[in-house]
Amino acid sequence: MLPWQKARARSERSMKAIRAHKFGGPENLILEEVGNPVAGPGEVVIDIRAAGVNPSDVYMLSGAYALVPNLPYIPGYDAAGQVSAVGQGVKEFSTGDRVLTCPGVGKQEGKPDLGITGCFAEKLVRKAADIRALPDNVSFSQGAAIGVPYATAHHALFLKGCGQAGETVFIHGASGAVGTAAIQLAKRAGLKVIGSAGSDKGLALVRELGADLAVNHKSENYLEEVREASDGGPQMIIEMLANVNLATDLDLLAKYGRVVVVGARAEVTINPRVMMMKELDVRGLALFNATRKQSEEIIDDLVDGLADGSLNPIIGAEMPLGDAAQAFKRVMDPGAYGKLVLTI
Repeated sequence: MLPWQKARARSERSMKAIRAHKFGGPENLILEEVGNPVAGPGEVVIDIRAAGVNPSDVYMLSGAYALVPNLPYIPGYDAAGQVSAVGQGVKEFSTGDRVLTCPGVGKQEGKPDLGITGCFAEKLVRKAADIRALPDNVSFSQGAAIGVPYATAHHALFLKGCGQAGETVFIHGASGAVGTAAIQLAKRAGLKVIGSAGSDKGLALVRELGADLAVNHKSENYLEEVREASDGGPQMIIEMLANVNLATDLDLLAKYGRVVVVGARAEVTINPRVMMMKELDVRGLALFNATRKQSEEIIDDLVDGLADGSLNPIIGAEMPLGDAAQAFKRVMDPGAYGKLVLTI
């Protein structure tokens, strides 16, 4: 066999993927060749076109996350691409179909199933029941923005936050992936939306997405702006950085209000008397605690929203697969703007 023939045969059996052989920082992400996945019964192989990067990917790499994968592993929950092979018994998908992954749906009941990772690669194998068709009007990058950010925002607003039409929600950190999703979902459901951002670009995006008010959380008087626009305080706050904002959230909330904690990077000190006097609720959220039934209902609603155009994922930046380490650093930087995706 000639050298070029050997190289071609090897390429047909292997793919490029980002793998971590030890826990720690982004420097542990290595681009290497691994064997191609094969579709078993009830499974499909997806040629990935885009993969979403989430802060939770960074936390998992640290080894201190709630879900700890076996090493080595390929990171990444969210992806979109085209079906390239189908296993025995698969009838709902065919080769060439455009699809997106649904990590919450893929979780097995009662188990920290780590078969939900593996998206930072050229190919991915998934159970057919754990993916969804990607509407033709949505790009692959937008499809890769759905799984974690939009499902988290949906869970926070409705399952945890119990949001109702006519209520006011303050989305604290509304220019990032979860925040932009929350704006769209809240407006679609008839809530009044106030969103914060820390830059002129972020504020412009919050307004563009339909928020009733955009405030700069770096401004000294932004809390007064929120309080005035919500007739004394919002009924609900979606909080992306609780270690910084939770205490002031409690002061800001209306009586009987609730704050849903989506993100936190450290401990925080609060005054419980504020909660007592106003009978406030602080509700934590971890997306993978949702049941499979809840996750299926969420992702099906999100796909419907993509199809009818009521949901429009904002892509802040695209980076090549080989730049995964740089992307892990970037996704943790302040000043979030839309979704960061790796393109394959």
